[in-house]
Amino acid sequence: MVDYLLAESFEINKNTGGCFDITVGPLKEAWGFLDGRHRIPSGEEITELMKIVGMDKIPVVNGEITVPALFKLDWGGIAKGYGVELAARALLDMNIKKGFLNAGGDIFCWGKNPDKRDWRIGIQHPRKSGYIGVLTITGLAAATSGDYQRFFMKDGIRYSHIFDPSTGYPARGKQSVTVIGPRVFLCDALSTAVFVSGEPEKIFEKYPEYGAVVVDDDGEITFLGKKFPVELLN
Repeated sequence: MVDYLLAESFEINKNTGGCFDITVGPLKEAWGFLDGRHRIPSGEEITELMKIVGMDKIPVVNGEITVPALFKLDWGGIAKGYGVELAARALLDMNIKKGFLNAGGDIFCWGKNPDKRDWRIGIQHPRKSGYIGVLTITGLAAATSGDYQRFFMKDGIRYSHIFDPSTGYPARGKQSVTVIGPRVFLCDALSTAVFVSGEPEKIFEKYPEYGAVVVDDDGEITFLGKKFPVELLN
């Protein structure tokens, strides 16, 4: 499984212009997101850490990937989605006709809900209780990345656990990204990539079967990529 996810991570990294990167582990550790002791590292510390951040620094020779010893891989943006996908596949293989799987916001649903309709999924409002909208799908996956899930505040600035691998700092400019599409692990990874990217519309040129609901820093909602039925709420 690790080899498969590693290969897929390289492909997604390439297709997203480096915005999805599993080598951000040292950054999450330095900023205190692993032990809960949040802090803002010095510029010098971040510069040093950036020497071991970046999938372009991992050698690939004749298709063989060798991860250097000092690198710390973070699977948080892809492994959970893959776990949901494996569970769904097992249930479908057992001829289960309908179901709804949700692992911390990584979702796959198929068949009809108890009301014999497509499944309705609330998209969490990133700044207050309740939802910004309701997604109606079946036979599809959805995953959300947001700056409201794990973060800390310092001098009025929000620092989230979603890192821009090109800077070493938490990504800015968006509050949440929900990606919808056929495969759970791709929705998981692409939601992170879109959150980080300054040109997220280009990502969907590589992934035309996927779409996103994006809430920016001002709370404005936009739709990218393939369109899916979303009812926005007041």
